[in-house]
Amino acid sequence: MKQESVRRRVYGRRQGHRLSPRQAGLMEKRLPGLRPLPEGSGRLDPRVLFGPGCRRFSLEIGFGGGEHLAAQAEQHPDTGYIGCEPFINGVAKLLVQVEERHLDNVRIHDDDARDLLDRLEDACLDEAFLLYPDPWPKKRHAGRRFVSPENLAQLARVLKDGARLRIASDIPAYIRWTLMHVRRDGRFVWQAARPDDWRLRPSDWPPTRYESKALAAGRVPSYLTFRRRERP
Repeated sequence: MKQESVRRRVYGRRQGHRLSPRQAGLMEKRLPGLRPLPEGSGRLDPRVLFGPGCRRFSLEIGFGGGEHLAAQAEQHPDTGYIGCEPFINGVAKLLVQVEERHLDNVRIHDDDARDLLDRLEDACLDEAFLLYPDPWPKKRHAGRRFVSPENLAQLARVLKDGARLRIASDIPAYIRWTLMHVRRDGRFVWQAARPDDWRLRPSDWPPTRYESKALAAGRVPSYLTFRRRERP
């Protein structure tokens, strides 16, 4: 039985429109070499995955079309970026950017991010992004939201002491949900000192297509940055 059939899904459909010939070719020929998970059930060490050229390691959960991840990877060539996205069209878009920008510091997990989190070594990441996750607005679906006690526990495990957890959403209810669960977890400290700290997109945070659509529709994003507390 596949793990997906046991775990409650936290994402929607897997594919939308048909891929272009170029995208389909990259999915077939390039993606296999960028998948981070090795065979077997052992732990994944990003230092081994990326080699000596990368000194820091970042995770993006649900990278959408890949605009943010690709921009970060281009700006920080000494950081290894692992992106998780089950939506095939988003993966294909990121592959195009990886090829066009010659990004050799990107790896792509084209499936459930929780499977990757299960395999990562303890305290191996310097940063994690969760940008505009599916809000699952219906009350009966709230348990599918990615921000949950179980997932926060895994993020706390894989993030180094002092590492950043950065979350964005344009849904006020999801922001409240996130703050509530992070406060209950207790292993992260919200870095906001004044309202602009969550109202304004950080200068090192590249905009995304989804964010532009949200703003055009009159929805106001919030940007949350947390620090991983030091372990006892």
